[in-house]
Amino acid sequence: MANHGSNTTGQCPVMHGSLTSGTQSNTDWWPNSLNLDILHQHDTKTSPFPADFSYRNALKSLDVQSLKDDVKALLTDSQEWWPADWGHYGGLMIRMAWHSAGSYRIEDGRGGGANGNQRFAPLNSWPDNGNLDKARRLLWPIKKKYGNKISWADLILLAGTLAYESMGLNTFGFSFGREDIWHPEKDTYWGSEKEWLAPSGSDGTRYTEDRELENPLASVMMGLIYVNPEGVDGTPDPLKTALDMRETFARMAMDDEETVALTAGGHTIGKCHGNGNADNLGPEPEGADLEEQGLGWMNHKTRGIGRDAVTSGLEGAWTTNPTQWDNGYFEMLFKHDWETVKSPAGAWQWEPVNIAEEDKPVDVEDPSIRRNPMMTDADMALKMDPTYREIAERFYNDPALFADTFARAWFKLTHRDLGPKSRYFGPDVPQETLIWQDPVPAGCTGYDIDAVKQAIAATDLAPAEMIATAWDSARTFRQSDARGGANGARIRLAPQKDWQGNEPERLDRVLSILTPIATQHAISIADTIVLAGNVGLEQAIQAAGYVIEVPFTPGRGDATSEQTDEDAFAVLEPIADGFRNWQKQHYAVKPEELLLDRAQLMGLTAPEMTVLIGGMRVLGTNHNNTAHGVFSDREGALTNDFFVNLTDMSYQWKPTGRNSYDIVDRHSSAVKWTATRVDLVFGSNSILRSYAEFYAQDDNKERFVRDFIVAWNKVMNADRFDL
Repeated sequence: MANHGSNTTGQCPVMHGSLTSGTQSNTDWWPNSLNLDILHQHDTKTSPFPADFSYRNALKSLDVQSLKDDVKALLTDSQEWWPADWGHYGGLMIRMAWHSAGSYRIEDGRGGGANGNQRFAPLNSWPDNGNLDKARRLLWPIKKKYGNKISWADLILLAGTLAYESMGLNTFGFSFGREDIWHPEKDTYWGSEKEWLAPSGSDGTRYTEDRELENPLASVMMGLIYVNPEGVDGTPDPLKTALDMRETFARMAMDDEETVALTAGGHTIGKCHGNGNADNLGPEPEGADLEEQGLGWMNHKTRGIGRDAVTSGLEGAWTTNPTQWDNGYFEMLFKHDWETVKSPAGAWQWEPVNIAEEDKPVDVEDPSIRRNPMMTDADMALKMDPTYREIAERFYNDPALFADTFARAWFKLTHRDLGPKSRYFGPDVPQETLIWQDPVPAGCTGYDIDAVKQAIAATDLAPAEMIATAWDSARTFRQSDARGGANGARIRLAPQKDWQGNEPERLDRVLSILTPIATQHAISIADTIVLAGNVGLEQAIQAAGYVIEVPFTPGRGDATSEQTDEDAFAVLEPIADGFRNWQKQHYAVKPEELLLDRAQLMGLTAPEMTVLIGGMRVLGTNHNNTAHGVFSDREGALTNDFFVNLTDMSYQWKPTGRNSYDIVDRHSSAVKWTATRVDLVFGSNSILRSYAEFYAQDDNKERFVRDFIVAWNKVMNADRFDL
């Protein structure tokens, strides 16, 4: 009989390492298997809120003025455990907000400040986010007080905006409405490097030989928000840094003027911290010991706070008055000659060759002491790059223009991923509508839907044509930054009307038939496209033996060319769409991985992705009418045939090319169907196969149809923030 009371060291009955790196995960054991975790990033099961909680409703009871008063009071309430520079936390709060919003990139809309992701790894432990954990901890009493009425995402960006206001800037406005996530976005691709701040291109992936930055990345190094403040790979060279700035800010949706304004405006306030030995710092928050209680970079060897703090390693303020909004940044930049020196922490920075004592900023703790200002390599780029310098000199000579340009750029930085203006909330939302908000006029709702459906059904449009067009119009939606979607009918405008994935000839034919119907009934083309998709879907459902109406909610509007920034919409072009079994070309990334990326951006779960794939195949909506994956002899009917035949052991699956397979009858050896990797992954991946088997069951034929309708409706309405 076992002696259950005689455990010795090393014999603890609790499984060790299950929550640590000591345990192999499935992807560690089988690194080539398809990882579906990206579809579970925002699983509602991680949220502590009840299912009926509405953040927008909670915001309605928020005392905004009291919240703003409390934040502004906090800014000058210096705490002994983390003292404020010059008695003002403004610089720290601005940097926190900057780095929260600045992780946004336009290529896939991921990153940014719209969901409070800075609270979680890896962002909470990025080297560039050093000591921002202290800023969030300083805000905790305010978050605790207002509770569910204010999200961390909103509070972080509000604190930075109010910091500017408290220092004299007339800000452009602010909107609430960002909802927090409750789990790390661990599958967002930030780069393939295996170490922080690895030299750019050291592994041959982040940069090509001619220094082209890998998509969808925006920052120059793993662990940086944008560029290296010391220079390219830590070597000062402002002209090279200017090239990096132009690229990385463009990938944050900023032009040259906005880049200069944000750099100068961000560095008008606060300072860098490098007056000590960086080797004395402890691990980042995710690597710190339990007793640190979520704080990182702690210094238990020397003082490590106040004037002795170390964060970036650079040391000093940019301006004479770092707690005031003024034109001091440009005065300092252009008034002096600069030379490279090393900070006390050993980082490269620029300091003035000669400077009057009264032009130096005072010490953060002792106003009787004055310290040398400094500039980063990015600051010097504004002086040495011809284009940047022209803009910087214009701002230098026109402080009002600089303040207005910065205020607008700051608003764009902190709101770019919030989505269209219909998602904005609060008393400080600007009246002006900006083109980067992707404006869409309000649509009509009071019309006879059945009459429009009858007019559409009377045309010679095939169901697959209508379904594919509605799908292509809606599939551009990205939940990452709430851009794209069917509302606005931008599929009829440049650049979308010419995208290869939209089959321009077929699209033009469908629009030429639907547009007169929209005009006749005085409704939007956007509504007409979606309604036509529903008509085609209902016809396919009837062909499968069911009579089920597909829900439809009117109210979409039609955007104009003047309301559409073609360059900004170009990044929404799909390079692959597994739902229509198409990709623009062969890529290093597997087709099934491209499918997961598209599904996650559209906000789909793994079951929703599965049911949509199975339905789109049998509906005959493949790009250019290819037969791959159409595992049905009843093409055009919404049946579960895709799953039935995928899981039928009467067939064998034989590769015929890089992304093509034959489905062969085991007895006759005849080729029954053809397929791609996107088709067959639903039979090979154990999780996806479990869903495929579910829908292949004899008792789930109607369940499949109804689940397809729900998923379809979700896609068609994903951008209906007015609902």
